[in-house]
Amino acid sequence: MSTPAGMINWIKLLTLGLIWGASFMFISVALRDLGPLTIVAGRVGLGALVLLAIVQMRGIGLPSFTTSIGRHVWICATAMGLFSSALPFALLSWGQKYVASGFAGVCMAVVPLFVLPLAHFLIPGERLTLQRGISFLVGFAGVVVLIGFDALRLVGSDYEALARIACLAASLCYATGAIITRLCPKVDMLALSAAALLSATIMILPFALVIEGVPAMPSALSLAAILYLGLFPTALAQVLLVQVIRDAGPSFMSLVNYQVPVWSVLFGVVLLNELLPPQLYMSLALILGGLLLSRKRRQAVSAT
Repeated sequence: MSTPAGMINWIKLLTLGLIWGASFMFISVALRDLGPLTIVAGRVGLGALVLLAIVQMRGIGLPSFTTSIGRHVWICATAMGLFSSALPFALLSWGQKYVASGFAGVCMAVVPLFVLPLAHFLIPGERLTLQRGISFLVGFAGVVVLIGFDALRLVGSDYEALARIACLAASLCYATGAIITRLCPKVDMLALSAAALLSATIMILPFALVIEGVPAMPSALSLAAILYLGLFPTALAQVLLVQVIRDAGPSFMSLVNYQVPVWSVLFGVVLLNELLPPQLYMSLALILGGLLLSRKRRQAVSAT
């Protein structure tokens, strides 16, 4: 039986939706001066430093390697670093070179659709019922609209179709990371978050240096964007994400993806002057409709 979410988890969820929704706009700003891998290395490195400082000041420390449980936690933290940070951040940052930030944000609405089949096999009590299967198909129709139409060819690049797939692949990474987080052994949440971001930094930094080299000094605006990305949608969000998933489960956490597309589109249109065609809104309606159908079934079961 699922744990009741509670008001605190709802507040955390709303906060995550806002800061993640704004992150796509800040990535677009940072890409003006920096490469995508450099952006990822900067944000996860900054986030890791912040959390490492916090766990040291609080006397928590990182999980231990000396016990079997501690080693299990590090395995989970490394997988979380890969699937919740390093890989999806890289896919999104590269993808946003060729697609609008609003498009990348809408792709995040697909995360709960990927969570459904993964949770069916890996999380007890999260069975894929007939109605959830129908909701998956409705949402998948939205994905087809999102990827299959040429209406979002805003840059005219040959890489745009691949960039669309990269943004969707990032949502699959987030879904996988949510499942891993739920399955991780009980451990201090700050320590787990710090270990995950440290692992992500170790993984992405060599690739950034080899592929993109040491970056030149960016503009003040790009530096501010990296600072935001490192402190809020990376460091703070990693802590909130782990807390919400561990307290209320990955399915409740997936509700954040109702908000992220709305905020990303709003920030992109209002602040970046992005022009988004009607097909994007059609796909978003289908995806969110599938999610609502899934939640309706869950609420009905909970009431019985």
